[in-house]
Amino acid sequence: MTRFIFLILAVFTISTSFLGAQQNRKKVFTFAIDENIDPGMNRRVKLAMDQAAALKADVILIEMDTYGGAVTDADEIRTRILESKIPVYVFINKDAASAGALISIACDSIYMAPGASIGAATVVNGTDGTAAPDKYQSYMRSMMRSTAEATGRNPQIAEAMVDEKLVVPGISDSSSVITFSVAEAIQNGFCEGEYSSVKEILTAQGLQSAEIIAYEEKTVDTIISFFLSPAVSGILILLIIGGIYFELQTPGIGFPLALAVTAALLYFIPYYLNGLAENWEILAFVIGIILLAVEFFVIPGFGVFGVAGIVLTLGGLVLGMLPNQAFDFELVPASQLFGALLTVILAALAAVGMVFWLTPKVNEWGAFKHLTLASTQDRAQGFTSSTYSKDMLGKIGTVHSRLRPSGKVEIDGEIYDAYSRGEFLDQGESIEVISTEGTSLRVKKLEA
Repeated sequence: MTRFIFLILAVFTISTSFLGAQQNRKKVFTFAIDENIDPGMNRRVKLAMDQAAALKADVILIEMDTYGGAVTDADEIRTRILESKIPVYVFINKDAASAGALISIACDSIYMAPGASIGAATVVNGTDGTAAPDKYQSYMRSMMRSTAEATGRNPQIAEAMVDEKLVVPGISDSSSVITFSVAEAIQNGFCEGEYSSVKEILTAQGLQSAEIIAYEEKTVDTIISFFLSPAVSGILILLIIGGIYFELQTPGIGFPLALAVTAALLYFIPYYLNGLAENWEILAFVIGIILLAVEFFVIPGFGVFGVAGIVLTLGGLVLGMLPNQAFDFELVPASQLFGALLTVILAALAAVGMVFWLTPKVNEWGAFKHLTLASTQDRAQGFTSSTYSKDMLGKIGTVHSRLRPSGKVEIDGEIYDAYSRGEFLDQGESIEVISTEGTSLRVKKLEA
């Protein structure tokens, strides 16, 4: 009996020790910055660091391999790292150029793989790759300097990674910006050590037994990434334009409008969450739709409202895909600008083609016949429709609002909806009623 009690106590002690060790086990949270720095990457970093904080990680380790990207997004990422209460390490396994260098310098410790490099942080134009104006260089120099000061690194070297005109004695002359190899980075305090893998880094830091937790993208983020694909965006634009066209041809809230609204939401929401689509860009798209509706229903014909509506609608779709600052596209990558324009233009052309191909076929669909009146009610079959008395035939009046070819006319002091035989009639011209069938009078110009 005594042995049995001792056995239970031993098992209890071992279990307690094991559980205590598990509870005291360090947590290392890892994620990668392995693509261009853009709003999508910015959002990934935010979600990853929020997840690390929720899991109460002891260390955040970033695996870095990027040639840079948008300065504004890099600024937000480096600020988030500087303000992190959890120590942040970065492992540069290949390149940390431009915005990648800025983010790396913001980290508490920098580790590099053999053959890796850090530096070359000059801001360049997104269109042709040339150096951006000095105001952008000055902004980048300021960020590099203040970031280096905050993490205890040489601010002069950090600035010289941006501007080749800055001279750092013994390190650089005025011919090129600084880019460090591993050995140079270690020698100048921009790297804490050379390692071949994350495992080596953790072992060197005494974290070999730590629990490694890799960032996992949630389902909703995967869905958002799916809708950010240019191919999917193009299909959504096609549905938006096609839905709006068929809705304008069949006034009233119906299936085409519901399809267009759904496609617009699926188009703009992912870009908005990624910081690409701004409020004013979405508003421009909505105003464009309103102007098109006004042109179709209020001001018959096609004029200023129609042109402005098309420009704002397509412009809103293009701008929603780009990381522009208002109308400043200087730092927007040329490939991204070209891709956005190409996606919207091709989708718009495809929508026009779909409209011409689909319109004659719609009434032939059995399912659609339950939603629309597809049959023709001919006069020969006894059908007739008239809002006005036949006494209106031959009446003389004047054009009240310009007929293009529809508008309003004034007859005997009353205003009537009317349309011409195709010609445009200006306000004040004399007209004669030639048909009363339908809901509008058909008129012709009264010759002198």
